[in-house]
Amino acid sequence: MIDIPSPAIAIVGRHNSGKTTLIERLIAELVGRGLDVGSIKHHSHRAFDIDHPGKDSYRHRAAGASETVIAAPGQVARIKTIEGEEECADLVRSMPGHDIIVVEGYRKSGLATIEVMRAANEADAHTAEVFLRGARERLPLGADFTQLGRGEGMRADAGAAVCAETDADAVAPAGADAGETPFAADEREKMPAGSTVAVVTDIPAAREAAALYGIPAFDLDDVAGLADFLGEHYVRPRVTVVIQAGGESRRMGRSKATVPFAGRPLICRLVERLQPVADELIITTNEAENLGFLYEMYPHAGIRLVADIHNERGALPGLYTALQAASNPYVAVVACDMVFASARLVVAEALAMHESGADVVAPSNKHGFEPLHAMYRKEGCLAPVRDRVQRGEKRVQSFFGDPAVTVLPFTQDRVLHVEPRGGCFINANTPEELARIEDSYLGE
Repeated sequence: MIDIPSPAIAIVGRHNSGKTTLIERLIAELVGRGLDVGSIKHHSHRAFDIDHPGKDSYRHRAAGASETVIAAPGQVARIKTIEGEEECADLVRSMPGHDIIVVEGYRKSGLATIEVMRAANEADAHTAEVFLRGARERLPLGADFTQLGRGEGMRADAGAAVCAETDADAVAPAGADAGETPFAADEREKMPAGSTVAVVTDIPAAREAAALYGIPAFDLDDVAGLADFLGEHYVRPRVTVVIQAGGESRRMGRSKATVPFAGRPLICRLVERLQPVADELIITTNEAENLGFLYEMYPHAGIRLVADIHNERGALPGLYTALQAASNPYVAVVACDMVFASARLVVAEALAMHESGADVVAPSNKHGFEPLHAMYRKEGCLAPVRDRVQRGEKRVQSFFGDPAVTVLPFTQDRVLHVEPRGGCFINANTPEELARIEDSYLGE
């Protein structure tokens, strides 16, 4: 089974900002859209109660989260005693396979964060005003807002804050440092920062500041809008894996998909290697009647056998069938004779596409690109591929040269980082080649 890294987003605020209520509703919305949601709750205080009605963990799970981790200094909700405090990144890595993990708290997690500010919360109202003053003075997100909170003027100079004049009317609470406001700790530690990607608020000042910083702001009740935002930018994109089975191979004397390998049809090996990372698994073929046995062998894999749209041979027509048939935005295309096709490489290419925004993520070396075992963005690739197929082109590399298509080379070093033993692109074109590969495989 392949551990697919889970993307994550943090939702932060001050005490009594309403984070848990928002997260509870957001989890339910995302789960209602068919997503697998994990969640993490971080406490700054020691100890906590677990799964009692009304407690945060209970509410996360009741909303539909399939896995919930509650974390505080010295303890995590897996009932595991730890030294110090568990790092958020370690918790996220320990929760693979989710479409998204929603993290409550962990302001210094290193994750993109969504800031919650509620007008009924006095600390939030103060934060919003300071946030707006910083935005109007063109301070970068992440600058020191402390002096602004005291009512002092500031100017931005390489991200540094310069004091101008102290507000003599500011009164510090008992026990506070001289000159500190009641919200000094929030100003130091709980202001929107460079990691802030959105604001959820009912405070006009916070909405204005967000607009000045160029980040979206959502109403407290706009859970659907916030879910749309996460879906577009942070939810793991769904991947269709397409195994191109084609039909009879002249050199093999039969279909490559059904040629025996280790005692079973070769296509079985590909299905078992790639199905764990496929949200949808398609096999394109012009001999569907000969591959119907796959439905019985893998009843839970959701395999779709799809007829090739074009009868002529060629990688580009095959790619067009794959893109046209796929239901998901990301499409991994692999040949059925790639005996060592890598599920890990599919995941790595999908993450690279998500991070880069590229239309194609293709393995590359000094000889050029490997169009099979590459990842394609359906929206950006379908029309250019169709146009070239209609012009009679057969080679995928011709499509890679389209100026409207962004191709990200997935270098040999990156491939070997994912699969240190390599061999992902080895294919068998003759019975002799397949026999040598089989001997090697069985000898491992």
